[in-house]
Amino acid sequence: MIARRAAREVSRGQIINLGIGLPTLIPHYVDAASGVWIHSENGILGVGPSGGDDALDSELIDAGGGYVSIVPGGAVVDSAVSFGMIRRGMIDITFLGALQVSAHGDLANWLVPGSLVAGIGGGAELAQSARRVIVTMLHTDRNGRPKIVSACTLPLTARRRVTRIVTEHAVFACGTEGLQLLEVLSDIGPAGLRNITDADFQAIADSHA
Repeated sequence: MIARRAAREVSRGQIINLGIGLPTLIPHYVDAASGVWIHSENGILGVGPSGGDDALDSELIDAGGGYVSIVPGGAVVDSAVSFGMIRRGMIDITFLGALQVSAHGDLANWLVPGSLVAGIGGGAELAQSARRVIVTMLHTDRNGRPKIVSACTLPLTARRRVTRIVTEHAVFACGTEGLQLLEVLSDIGPAGLRNITDADFQAIADSHA
């Protein structure tokens, strides 16, 4: 549901970048004829699906280490060129997962204190430079704690860069005016959302998408 709704944010011919995990499902719901290009920060423009176990190229992986293919017209570039594309603002949308997102669009998605992590990775560059930053995530963590918060308590990846949040329950817009509920995607309703959202929000919509 999250990936399907997130795919509606993509317009024809855009260049998009997909974070690890849930965002990788989004291409399943993007029209193949839309001319959308998938970018991977390790150096691919035109990421295609995995060819299956019998057609894997062990030297062709995305930023998350998953085996991929390249669509016709795609390109492999070095890391400097790939990150140059990001820093020049050539990525139309980056879809990222998150540990927390604040009402004003602060993003925390790389570190839980005390845990062993590989590092902040390319997510920081993408969050700072992509034209739009859309978070796709479950509404609460595994302990039932809200992930949409008034202020992030975890180390930040970027400040005030997230413009939209898509969860299994709702679509929110973040900005200087705070959090706005754009769509309700489940039967929970706006009242139920307030019980699992640790940030106040303005209800712009109260019906299913």
